[in-house]
Amino acid sequence: MNNFWHDLPKPFSALAPMEAVTDIVFRKTVASATRPDVFFTEFVNVTSFCNPKGRHSTNGRLEFNKTEQPIVAQIWGNKPSEFEQTSIELAKMGFAGIDINMGCPDKAVVKQGSGSALIRTPDLACQIIASAKAGGLPISVKTRIGDIKPSEWHDWIKLLLQQDITNLTVHLRTRKEMTKVPAHYELIPEIIALRNEIAPSTLITINGDIANYQDGIKLAKKYGFEGFMIGRGIFTNPFAFEKMPKTHSKEELIDLLKLQLDLHDEHNTDQTPRKFNPLKRYFKIYIRDFSGASELRDKLMHAKNTNEARMIIKQ
Repeated sequence: MNNFWHDLPKPFSALAPMEAVTDIVFRKTVASATRPDVFFTEFVNVTSFCNPKGRHSTNGRLEFNKTEQPIVAQIWGNKPSEFEQTSIELAKMGFAGIDINMGCPDKAVVKQGSGSALIRTPDLACQIIASAKAGGLPISVKTRIGDIKPSEWHDWIKLLLQQDITNLTVHLRTRKEMTKVPAHYELIPEIIALRNEIAPSTLITINGDIANYQDGIKLAKKYGFEGFMIGRGIFTNPFAFEKMPKTHSKEELIDLLKLQLDLHDEHNTDQTPRKFNPLKRYFKIYIRDFSGASELRDKLMHAKNTNEARMIIKQ
């Protein structure tokens, strides 16, 4: 099966997988502004995917369009057998790759022994990676540098590099640090050196405090990693992946919001119903930095549906 990672430009850019954020609607909106080289889905729980009663909850999370390729399904859980079953199905669905979430610090996820909790159970982490290869898709892992202390990074990253994965995305903070401290860029040279020693064919993607394309390129040139990932930066600038940054008008920002409202309605079906209220988390991306933005955003927060939101924008 084709491994798209080898065909990407170096350095490549990616929009970080974000829970309840990076669905098909938001990905298409970002692509309309300026698309990254790689897209990832929202988090998809393998237990729900493998359970007939829970499968419906993953439908919208796995919806994608061929124009989004290469797109990678990000999956999480703690049962190797479910990773095996899920990987086989995802290959049939046409995904370009599978990314295993070993970095989510959410307490509910960690309590289940998933996400960043797998840093504490390295043997299980290795079993999960092996099982996820069953579908034949290229496997990548997104993780953090450790559970509690940054000094934990070496043994954990070394273990992952020994698993013959295609790409390793490293969020340069520990689980405990969340996003409360600056990303530990000082560790990048050592991580790259370890990769070169153990798994020279594994790509390294860096995540953490990268606000835009220019930040990513600058860091990649300085440290020599292959890819960079933008997460929270997209909430500050929907044009974060622009190669040549420019100032965008109020009209351009509002047009993106209108597009997201339209895409929300387009993808709101009986099979994948979409509630309106979660859309409100995106308003701050577009309604900002212009006269009257606060007032307009406040009105939009009181809207009950997309039609009301459109009417408010027109006023």
